[in-house]
Amino acid sequence: MKAADLPLLWSVSSPSVSPDGSTIAFSATHPDLDADAYVGQIFTVPADGSRPASRLTRGFRDTSPAYSPDGSLLAFLRSGAKDPAQLYVVPAQGGEAVQLSDRTLGVAAFEWAPDGASIAFASREPEHGRYGTVEGLEAPSEAPRHLTSVRYKSNGTGYIRDRRRQLFVVTPGDVDAEPAYPAAPSADDRWGSARPGIPQARQLTVGDADHGAFAWLPDSSGLVVAAALHESRESDLRAHLYSVYLSGLGTPTRLTPEDSTLAVGAVAVTPSGTIFFTAQDMGESHSDFIGRSTGVFSLEGATVTRLTLLDRDFGEAGAYLSTNGDDAVLAVERLRGRSRLVSITVAGSQILAEGVVISGQASGGKTVAIAYSDERSNGEIAVVDGGLRTITSFGQVPAVETRELTVTGRDGYPVHGWVSVPEGEGPHPTLLMIHGGPFASYYQHFFDEVEVLAGAGYAVVYCNPRGSAGYGEDHGRAIIERMGTLDHADVIDFLEGALASDDRLDATRLGILGGSYGGYLAAWTIAHDDRFAAAIVERGFLDPEAFPGTSDIGDFFGREYLGTEREQVRAQSPQAVVDSVSTPTFVIHSEQDLRCPLGQAERYFASLQANGVESELLIFPGENHELSRSGRPRHRVQRFDAMLDWFNRYLPVTGTVDIHTGDDSRAM
Repeated sequence: MKAADLPLLWSVSSPSVSPDGSTIAFSATHPDLDADAYVGQIFTVPADGSRPASRLTRGFRDTSPAYSPDGSLLAFLRSGAKDPAQLYVVPAQGGEAVQLSDRTLGVAAFEWAPDGASIAFASREPEHGRYGTVEGLEAPSEAPRHLTSVRYKSNGTGYIRDRRRQLFVVTPGDVDAEPAYPAAPSADDRWGSARPGIPQARQLTVGDADHGAFAWLPDSSGLVVAAALHESRESDLRAHLYSVYLSGLGTPTRLTPEDSTLAVGAVAVTPSGTIFFTAQDMGESHSDFIGRSTGVFSLEGATVTRLTLLDRDFGEAGAYLSTNGDDAVLAVERLRGRSRLVSITVAGSQILAEGVVISGQASGGKTVAIAYSDERSNGEIAVVDGGLRTITSFGQVPAVETRELTVTGRDGYPVHGWVSVPEGEGPHPTLLMIHGGPFASYYQHFFDEVEVLAGAGYAVVYCNPRGSAGYGEDHGRAIIERMGTLDHADVIDFLEGALASDDRLDATRLGILGGSYGGYLAAWTIAHDDRFAAAIVERGFLDPEAFPGTSDIGDFFGREYLGTEREQVRAQSPQAVVDSVSTPTFVIHSEQDLRCPLGQAERYFASLQANGVESELLIFPGENHELSRSGRPRHRVQRFDAMLDWFNRYLPVTGTVDIHTGDDSRAM
């Protein structure tokens, strides 16, 4: 794969199964370089696979389809090239879509009421005088922000306290009704005015807090919602469950115990009335988030019951719940770089599918469907019926050879990961790639980072060292107050094990790269190991002492991971050991990164420059911490091109392929 091939990577997500189980609706999107945006529509496919998927809508970017309870309508989100997502409905058999919202900041999520009479949705409610609520009043002219807490911004959003996420409810109305028409100007009132167009939504929640995942009560009288509304919410990481009723705007009723140590994430309510939710236990300090497995819980009355084992983790990829019949929910477990689809009841659980990376799930009638990716596909829809029966062909792409490997580390610990090798006999220059997090993981699926690097002639070695997710809580919590120790040993041991296991990898030509925490560990490694010919440090957590007050997670992340003693923090800081770096280093960062702010990169780069280290800094305007995953398509291509240019300068690939075009230099 070459960087310019990015538009070929279709992603499928958000499956919804019709109530009778016969049809699956899903969204399919891909990057478009001409539009410099992600585009896509809603597709439907018969669950029996009797015919190919067909496009139902034709918007710029249509996503998140959901069948109405009677199956007659599909609700979905539609975004324009420069417009935020709004809520629409369309007849399930196709037709003209009807717009149901016109929110200034768009709609983030929605859910049909069980009776089909209304739809609840989440949207940020802007403070008057900000974000375009007053025509002609632009951001530089807005009133100053008076802040009383350090939690006032979020990566990818920006300021949040003046645009809290609230819940609303709207009635779809009759999609067959005559459309609204604009009224012609007239001095004569007898002509009246145009019929109402977009229905008026009613706000259900208020207050200085974001309202998260939500689900309807079975009788459609109200919602269950996850939120941090407790008094100490500015100093801990907990979130509770609340009920909010349609009967009036008022104070939500807390459902989980006041002394709960849980941070609630996803929520689902079954037709039988059982409330299921996911959560991490924040411990006695209410902020001990590191390496905590996300569990599935039930709430019956005031009793909270953990339904999954402590080391079974239902977080990150596919981290939401969907109902499965009258008394069960579907959840996705992450385990050793793969996923499991699990059906969970209060009495037990059943594994329905595994071996792929699941990004979405749904059920209807007797049909269970998933969106997934694997080594050969960027995204497909499959029906779960004893195995996986794939019924789409969106994401099939050529992929490089990838081998799973477990290496025994210097202390006897097993380090699990993968080795991807380009075509040709080699030996190939080899890159050690490190993921972010730390409590995240690499997965065994089609991965554009690996494909582009290997397509340029580089072998890529990547693993899930201690600190990563998917291997139990002890694995995830092993690096508390000792970052740069066990994790550093694991990635180096895995690299050496990979080199020893495959003579196609050149141990004399090595590079290293990583983003976020991976940027941290790459920077830490080159300060302690000079075997690498070149390094890329991207969106890194590089200067822990400057993190509080600048990062959106700065008030707790460093404290929990590194400790609080100044010397202890400096002993784990890449910035504190930057004077030991001699490796040529390319620093890449995004201008609007609020997770690892730009200052982290600027100070690190300035130190490299002052020390005479060959170094360069690349800053992407308008991008945030998610550039490599969801940045503008052209920026993603430019990022790949810059990375390959850097490595080709210090780790040239000779006699194989051109790093940009893929042309074989040996061909006639």
